[in-house]
Amino acid sequence: MSLETDAASVSTFEPLLIPGLLQTAAYARSAIGAVSMNATTDSINALVEVRMARQAVLTRPEPLKLRAIVHEAALMASVSGVAVMRDQLQRLLDVAEYPHVTIQVLPCAADLHPGLTGAFTVLGFGQPGLDVVLLEHLESSLYIEAPSDVGRYTEAFERLTAAALPFDRSLSTIAEHKERNQ
Repeated sequence: MSLETDAASVSTFEPLLIPGLLQTAAYARSAIGAVSMNATTDSINALVEVRMARQAVLTRPEPLKLRAIVHEAALMASVSGVAVMRDQLQRLLDVAEYPHVTIQVLPCAADLHPGLTGAFTVLGFGQPGLDVVLLEHLESSLYIEAPSDVGRYTEAFERLTAAALPFDRSLSTIAEHKERNQ
């Protein structure tokens, strides 16, 4: 959370989930409950509160610049009922109106791409050599700081950007999936 607060930008690729900075509370509760297999209701609720608090970086006076690429599979997931997913997709459409947020959809029909190895997030700090890559796993997180390694993830993100649908088409795709959840 402190890295996001200090970062100037975040570039994130998610193949199966909506990125945490864009989740509704109901979606977050489902996602956290699914991966926190032994968590209590209280601990899940506490984690949801933290996730919702993290989103303040998008509405602060100098907001974080967010670039998110979401695989289309994440838009089709069954998450605690139709209403939760419909509201989540509407949240994506709403946040996409912020001038500092770009959301793109990587379609299911995309060719093989560098995101096949999984989700990753590049946190940018506006100075060379300070960027960090975050890889989240079931039981832990890995932070990659070596500039050459961060550079490979930055290049992978740019390739995913090129493979993803353009911004307007991405929003249309999200809206189409939302309509299917009526």
